Amino acid sequence: MQKECYIYIMTNKRNTVLYTGVTNDLIRRIYEHKSKIVEGFTKRYNVNKLVYYEMYEDISQAIAREKQIKAGSRQKKINLINSINPEWKDLYLEII
Repeated sequence: MQKECYIYIMTNKRNTVLYTGVTNDLIRRIYEHKSKIVEGFTKRYNVNKLVYYEMYEDISQAIAREKQIKAGSRQKKINLINSINPEWKDLYLEII
């Protein structure tokens, strides 16, 4: 049985930092970032706003997409976010 996976992009309040990640439980993972449960980049830079995500049925596809996004320029990430979320609103409230 396949479980859905997600790639996601988060930012901080001022939209100055971008973080790309992959998870098999988007709601739980974003909650962890927002609650600063896990030490690391998102806690250190106060990254707590979900601005973009994609769903995949296969973890290998999700990981490949995450690597593709991470390898791209900041402008490509901005364009990706703007394509579905031009106001850069926090999408977390829409998925819970």
